[in-house]
Amino acid sequence: MKPFVIFVFVALVICLPMTPERSFAQSDEIQVYDGNLAPKGVINLTLHGNFTPNGIATPDFAGGVTPNHSLNAVPEWALGVANWLEAGLYLPLVTRDAHLGVGIDGAKVRLLFAVPHGDESSFVYGANFEFSYNAKRWNAHRITSEVRGIVGWRVSQAVEVILNPIFDTAYDGVRNLDFAPSVRVAYRQSAAWSVAAEEYSDFGAIGRFARAREQSHQLFGVLDHVTPGGLEMEFGAGVGLTGASDRLTLKVILSKDLNPRK
Repeated sequence: MKPFVIFVFVALVICLPMTPERSFAQSDEIQVYDGNLAPKGVINLTLHGNFTPNGIATPDFAGGVTPNHSLNAVPEWALGVANWLEAGLYLPLVTRDAHLGVGIDGAKVRLLFAVPHGDESSFVYGANFEFSYNAKRWNAHRITSEVRGIVGWRVSQAVEVILNPIFDTAYDGVRNLDFAPSVRVAYRQSAAWSVAAEEYSDFGAIGRFARAREQSHQLFGVLDHVTPGGLEMEFGAGVGLTGASDRLTLKVILSKDLNPRK
């Protein structure tokens, strides 16, 4: 890889630490959706993992998982149902934290709708719907859902911009919808290597956004690689931009089609 690409990756993960003031819920999946779908009939397995070596030291609710020093992992099983639809299952969701130890966090299913052959288009769009059944340690609400919009532009063969406006709900009213958008700007060095900057936010309920210093904002530097055998690997490091964010989070995503088309 060219030296300037490596420099950009390193520069994105440098930020001054701040003091936590408010905590936000844990996440088993730190990823910006780009609208790509598994081909019809193809089964894909993605392993998500993230570790917070320096994070919020109190749980989001009484009896919940504490972000600081927590390790989250989940396999995501996906099936290409049609050229515009992918179905997914996250099972099992597992977390280890310093206070509660190892535990199962629940499970979730998803349906991803997107424009066909988005990886070949300059403009992509879609929507993802997730339905979660949560363990008491993972979320204060037993049943929750996520609606994630997907809008993306491939500015050139090397540069892409992806936006994910995300709304989380516990089915307790429109005013309580939580707005947690994410964005990704990526530079593709080659078919095998790319670097990206990703930002993950949580503004709070749309009826009463949190004050700026109490919102969660994390900036990630990300390195992506695709092996000759088709294994997609993503490594990232994220720093908190507000006192309500985890100071440092590390993530890894490994993905491979189990029955790729010949």
